[in-house]
Amino acid sequence: MSGEGKSGRGLRELRVKVRTARGRKLSSTRWLERQLNDPYVHRAKQEGMRGRAAYKLIEIDDKFQILRAGAIVVDIGCAPGGWSQVAVKRVNASNQNPSKPQGQVYGIDRSDFEPLHGVEFRKMDFMSESAVEEFRESLGGPVDVVVSDMAAPSTGHPKTDHLRIVALCEAAMCFAVEVLKPGGTFVSKLLMGGGQGELQKLLKINFEKVSNFKPGASRSDSSEQYVVARGFRKRAAHD
Repeated sequence: MSGEGKSGRGLRELRVKVRTARGRKLSSTRWLERQLNDPYVHRAKQEGMRGRAAYKLIEIDDKFQILRAGAIVVDIGCAPGGWSQVAVKRVNASNQNPSKPQGQVYGIDRSDFEPLHGVEFRKMDFMSESAVEEFRESLGGPVDVVVSDMAAPSTGHPKTDHLRIVALCEAAMCFAVEVLKPGGTFVSKLLMGGGQGELQKLLKINFEKVSNFKPGASRSDSSEQYVVARGFRKRAAHD
């Protein structure tokens, strides 16, 4: 995975134009054309990654250094597995480098997950009442990092979509503060739009440092950013 933090520019020089086919909506044609011309989509295929989203976590980790060898990581909403792939390599979960401490990666999702070497998968709804207790019992101890690249299904209404993903991020944070070690890290997708003020307050209560970061792999026309909360304060707001 050499050159992981580099931009995807230059991977695709020729732009593919897609004609609108009979029965296909214009929005679908535009999505297809964007996919065919996305350098990160092509890079993911070339490098065997499970999706372009992997490069977002690579950029986040390059900047904030959250995935160290030997760390225990939980990937909420892990399917299809791009973020888990990155975490496995960077925490040495598959012991690919025996000279370094071996980490662990746990994936959680309601959907099925194609097995990935180095990932222990739990098929569960992290928002269920019993999820935290079940997960903590199966783990036997707290974790170092919780990451989430989840997004609520789009309604096509920007304000509604923003509020839904803020709620999803808050739910992921509530799960994280129940399983993290003191000093741990939480990373989650968030759409900017003015409704995240209360969430930011909660994050600052529970974590020492809270940063918002837009990776280069995020599409320029998207309001998508990632919140990176470091230095967990031991469930200050949830005891």
